[in-house]
Amino acid sequence: MFASPAVRKIGEDIAKETAKDWKGLRVTVKLTVQNRQAKVFVVPSAAALVIKALKEPERDRKKVKNIKHSGNILLEDVVEIAKVMKVRSMAKELSGEVMEILGTCVSVGCTVDGKDPKDLQQKIADGYVEIPVE
Repeated sequence: MFASPAVRKIGEDIAKETAKDWKGLRVTVKLTVQNRQAKVFVVPSAAALVIKALKEPERDRKKVKNIKHSGNILLEDVVEIAKVMKVRSMAKELSGEVMEILGTCVSVGCTVDGKDPKDLQQKIADGYVEIPVE
């Protein structure tokens, strides 16, 4: 059975949407079909947003595997990412969302304001670093 032109068009739409801002990154794509019309939405993960905030050069994911990102992002960038991820977060407050994103920074391998994200999480939990309410 061959792929119909509609399936091919959906594949092209997905490629077009992801090529804009997310080249070289793995992102989730939400596909909504209504009345035989397909709409494509890019739903980036927290890790994809953190890697994008690092502003690293694009890499070919097929050639380079298991990349450790050694860059640095600002705490303000982490707060902005937390605000974007708010709808998918289980945290009640912004500080909890920031803690989730800092955990993602640990997994990605980057630093935040030149510090280890785990140290920053501890300082937020102890009250030394304040996160704005909204």
